[in-house]
Amino acid sequence: MSTSRVYLHALGMINALGHDVPSIVVALANGQAPGMGTLRTRLGETFVGRVTSALELAPPAGLAYYDCRNNRLLLAALAQIRPAIEAARERYGARRIGVVLGTSTSGISAAEAALTQHAETGEMPAGFDYRQMEIGTAAPFAAAALGVEGPAFTVSTACTSGAKAVISARRLLELNLCDAVIAGGVDSLCELTVQGFASLESTSVTRMNPLSRNRRGINIGEGAAVFLMSRDEGPVVLAGAGESSDAHHISAPDPQGVGGEQALRAALDDAGLAPSSIGYVNLHATATRKNDQMEAHLMARVFPNGVAASGTKPLTGHQLGAAGANELGFAWLTLARDDVALPRHLWDGEADAELPVLDLVETERFLPRHAGAQYVMSNSFAFGGSNVSVILGR
Repeated sequence: MSTSRVYLHALGMINALGHDVPSIVVALANGQAPGMGTLRTRLGETFVGRVTSALELAPPAGLAYYDCRNNRLLLAALAQIRPAIEAARERYGARRIGVVLGTSTSGISAAEAALTQHAETGEMPAGFDYRQMEIGTAAPFAAAALGVEGPAFTVSTACTSGAKAVISARRLLELNLCDAVIAGGVDSLCELTVQGFASLESTSVTRMNPLSRNRRGINIGEGAAVFLMSRDEGPVVLAGAGESSDAHHISAPDPQGVGGEQALRAALDDAGLAPSSIGYVNLHATATRKNDQMEAHLMARVFPNGVAASGTKPLTGHQLGAAGANELGFAWLTLARDDVALPRHLWDGEADAELPVLDLVETERFLPRHAGAQYVMSNSFAFGGSNVSVILGR
């Protein structure tokens, strides 16, 4: 069990639901995602989750070589918590503030555009720089843009990256290497991932349909979610975290979900909680045959008496390296704001008879408010057998 308390104080988000937290809260309540729709690629049409708002905030002077869609998504999320970051820098000093971010695509879309132009004209675009696509530059870029000088590193463990970044930030705080950490994830759409998942026969040409007998696969998405974390007491605490690496297969989950279950139970042990203490679980729920089967069975084992749960990727697309942070953001909102209902599970309602029945949130429900603490959980599972579960408390 963790010996010190770490709190998540501020949240900035941008995704297919909206351009900031207020617009995302409204869209969540309505179950409407303006950015979910069909995308035409060179190999045909697919269904994705896009950020539809203009990304006007560019890197500051001296950092123009970092200018790409991925970093503009990151800047849009960071701008929402900039006042909290500035207050932390004023209080602790720049050297005591760290940055940990998860990503899986970085600025690969910028490289795709540059290489396409090179193939057509023989010249690379004047504004292209390799650092736009380098997988490790997200956190160092953010640190430079924010003027903070503490530890800054990027985590890239596929679809657990954003959640692992938050856990890594907690370690920095527990070890007293930082007094505040900016943590989260960012990923942008690119053909490499869209076509890569299509080649695995894992994508759907219509909106994804998690846990349904008719599920056909994922919709790739994009977005960013960032938190300001510190040891200062606040309304939402990082109560527990669990990680495992089962290395079952490079792209398929362990059918028995052994590693996933280890992560969930480790998070509960870290928080000192029984499963009955959890009020809501944000599922990984990718709408692929194998992931949903694995997750549904492990949820039934860990929560034999049931727990309110939903998969939110039909509202955002699967944001890959940003998914864990984004979905933790939804969980954070249910604790931090009394007006935010539990995210709904959007599907066709046709249950798979081979899966155990879960308590899916299909109508408006709120986290029960009662004396004492309330807890929510967010799960992330990734290629290579990387498994993460994070518990937040109010």
